[in-house]
Amino acid sequence: MDKRILVTHSSMPTLDEYVEEIKEMWETHWLTNMGVKHMQLEKNLAEYLGISKDNIALFVNGHLALECIIEALGLGKEKNQRGEYKDEVITTPFTFASTTHAIVRKNLKPIFCDIRPDNFTIDPAKLEALITDKTCAIIPVHVYGNLCDTENIQKVADQYGLKVIYDAAHAFAVEKDGKSSAFFGDASMYSFHATKVFHTIEGGAVCFKDAALKPRLNEWKNFGITGPETTEFVGGNAKMNEFAAAMGICNLRHLDDEIEKRRKVDQKYRERLTEVSGIQLDMPQNGVKHNYAYFPIIVDETVTGCSRDDIFDALDESGVGARKYFYPLTSMYHCYEGMFDSSKTPIALTISKRVLTLPIYADLSLEDVDRICDVVLSCVRN
Repeated sequence: MDKRILVTHSSMPTLDEYVEEIKEMWETHWLTNMGVKHMQLEKNLAEYLGISKDNIALFVNGHLALECIIEALGLGKEKNQRGEYKDEVITTPFTFASTTHAIVRKNLKPIFCDIRPDNFTIDPAKLEALITDKTCAIIPVHVYGNLCDTENIQKVADQYGLKVIYDAAHAFAVEKDGKSSAFFGDASMYSFHATKVFHTIEGGAVCFKDAALKPRLNEWKNFGITGPETTEFVGGNAKMNEFAAAMGICNLRHLDDEIEKRRKVDQKYRERLTEVSGIQLDMPQNGVKHNYAYFPIIVDETVTGCSRDDIFDALDESGVGARKYFYPLTSMYHCYEGMFDSSKTPIALTISKRVLTLPIYADLSLEDVDRICDVVLSCVRN
């Protein structure tokens, strides 16, 4: 059997480039606590995204970045006219565990909105019906690098005075009409996990509209310590270390080239799988510069005669790793058993049972893409 093809493969600089980047740490011994590399990466990222360095903060991972911005924006602290805390957050169940868990871990209640069938992001037309006098925010998710309908989401948020935090874990380097995804809503969270288009091994960031939030975010990720002898609030430990920041500095140099390589993989998939009856592809959005983070297909068993799981198993037997991403919906997790009704988000439920993300990464050869497509097509034809 040929070598196994993984669903993703982390991009990395050359060993020599990384060693050169970290060399000075053996002189300074400054390994964490917002050191030289941390500050340099923060500056570089701000320049790449076209924002001020005062509007970005780095974290040890995207999940804690999301928790931190939820807290920094004061979600759940305000009361309605009946004296009840406004603790409801409208979000999507078609996402990774982190989104829902962050809301719950901050003592807020997720209210699940259904998604659009074309790009799998939250449906703005269904938001208003879910808003109550306990709603405090909307946390939409840019899925697979597809951007949410930011304009209509913001219209709803402005009408009802709601905060908007984007889970942009999939959307680093994505632009809409030349505008970075970092600019939408009150804040956007990025994940820099090793599986992402851009990574720092583990890491994350928050970009935010109000620069006054930055000191608070930096203090929160360092236990709430505000001075040598003062700790003014209960913070956490979410600092990015210097080795991770150095990896990010290196990877950012090559990011555009890596995205171009991913684009060619994406193009090859589309050449082979477009117009295959029963296979829905994720179609490019108008005006959006994509990052080619994922390649999902939606399998309609009533047309193909084979299920998503059949294709998954056939790929696995052929030495190809695919992923049922996202399945199950977060509203169906065992830890939330009995709390949510997934039938209230029928489109998300249907897509979750049909979606399969195929391998995509910069170093994936076009020959291997052909090998993957051959397996998929064989299942459909049989």
